[in-house]
Amino acid sequence: MAAWKSRTRSLQVFDTELSADTVEWCPVSSDHNILVCGTYQLQKGVKVDSTPSRTGRLYLFQFCREGPMTPPLTELQHMDTAAILDLKWCHVPVSERPLLGLAAATGDLQLYTLKDTQEGGRRLHTLSSAAVGADRLVLSLDWSTGRLDGSDIRAVCSDSAGCISVVSLEEGAVTIQSQWKAHDFEAWISAFSYWDTQVIYTGGDDCKLKGWDLRMGPSCPTFTSKQHAMGVCSIHSSPHREHLLATGSYDEHVLLWDGRNMRQPLSDSALGGGVWRLKWHPTQEHLLLAACMHNDFHILHCQQALEGSSESCPIVASYILHNSLAYGADWSRLCLDDPAPCSPLPSAHEPKLPLPESGVHLRIQYESPTASFDTSLEDDMGRYIPDNIEPPIPNPTVTPEHPCPDTDSMSCLIASCSFYDHMLHVWRWDWTPNTDQC
Repeated sequence: MAAWKSRTRSLQVFDTELSADTVEWCPVSSDHNILVCGTYQLQKGVKVDSTPSRTGRLYLFQFCREGPMTPPLTELQHMDTAAILDLKWCHVPVSERPLLGLAAATGDLQLYTLKDTQEGGRRLHTLSSAAVGADRLVLSLDWSTGRLDGSDIRAVCSDSAGCISVVSLEEGAVTIQSQWKAHDFEAWISAFSYWDTQVIYTGGDDCKLKGWDLRMGPSCPTFTSKQHAMGVCSIHSSPHREHLLATGSYDEHVLLWDGRNMRQPLSDSALGGGVWRLKWHPTQEHLLLAACMHNDFHILHCQQALEGSSESCPIVASYILHNSLAYGADWSRLCLDDPAPCSPLPSAHEPKLPLPESGVHLRIQYESPTASFDTSLEDDMGRYIPDNIEPPIPNPTVTPEHPCPDTDSMSCLIASCSFYDHMLHVWRWDWTPNTDQC
C-alpha cells in the first residue's frame, strides 16, 4: 500500500467584518465558481433588560485563478440581512437559474435567485420567503435535491423552538407543507435522505437523533437514537451511497450510520471539537469534511470504516489557520488542473497565534451562531484561546492506494469560515503519492 502526501495551502483570506458562520459553493454546473458566505452578529442592547438584535450580511463571490499573484476570490455583491444561521444552494437550477436558501434569525426561510447582470456579472435577487414561526430562529435547512433530482423540489428547516418545517417550491412561491414539534429544545439540524426524500433526519439539543417518514406523518418518529452524548448539530446524507448517513455533535464525535439499522453506528470518530458541520465530497464517496468548532477543520477518509475494517475514520488532512470557532465549510466542485506546488506548504499542525502574556484580560463568549451556551475564550484582540485538547494526528499512510479513481493524485478546493475573528478562508488540499519528487 502506497503512502500519500497530504498538503493544505491557503489561497486567500477575506474579512467578513461580522461573525462568519456559514459558507457554500454553488453546485449548479454553470456556476461552480460562485461562493456565498453568511454572517451572524449579536447586537446587544444598551440597557440591561433590552432585547438583543441579530444582524447579518450575505456575501457573493466569484472564484477565478488568473495568476499566482492575483487573489482568486472577487466579491460580486454583499447585502445586509437578518442574522444568517445557514445557507444552502438547491442542487439543481430552478427556472434555469441557481436558487439559494437562507435560514434567518427572524424565523424566515428566504430564497434568492442568481441572475446575470447587464455588465456580465452575477447578482443575487430576492425571490420569495416563508415565515416558519414567530420568536424563533431558523437554524438549518436542506434541499431534497442532493442527488441532482429536480422532479420534486422541497426544503426542510429546523428552528430554535424544536420544530421541523417541510416546504414545497412551486413557481417560485414557498408553501409550508407540514410542521411539527420534533425536539424538546433547539432543533439544530435537519436533513433529507437524498435516496428517499420522504425520509427526514433531525438532531436537537436534547441529544437525540430522530428519523421521520413523511408518508406516515410526523406524529411519531421512525427511530430515536441517543448514541450522541450531547446536542446533535450536523447531519448529512451521502449522495453516493444509499442508506449512508453522517452525524456530528457537541460531544466531539462523528458517527456513520446505515439508515436501515439505527441501533448502532457503523463507526465512531473522536475529533476533539464540537462537530458543527459535515459535508460529503461531491464526487469522492469516502471523503468527509468536518468543521469542528474548537478544533479546526478536518478531512476524514471513511472507506475502511465502511468496509468494517476500522472502528473510526482516519484524518487525512487538517486546516488550522483559523483562529476562532470553526463553523462553516464546504467543498467546491471546481477542478484544479494546475499541479501541486513544489514549495514547502504550511504544516497541518503549525501552532495557532501565540497566546497573550499572562495578565491579559480574557473575555468569555457565550453567544454562538444559534444563541446556544457555547463557551469560547478569547483575548481582547478576539483571538481564540484553545482548550488543552491534543488535535488528532492525520495518518495518510492508511489511505487507499488510489484515493481518486483513475488518477494518481487529486486536488480539492475548499472554503471555510470562523466566527469571532470573522474570517473566510479559501484553501486547497493536494493529495499526491509520497515520492522524492513533487
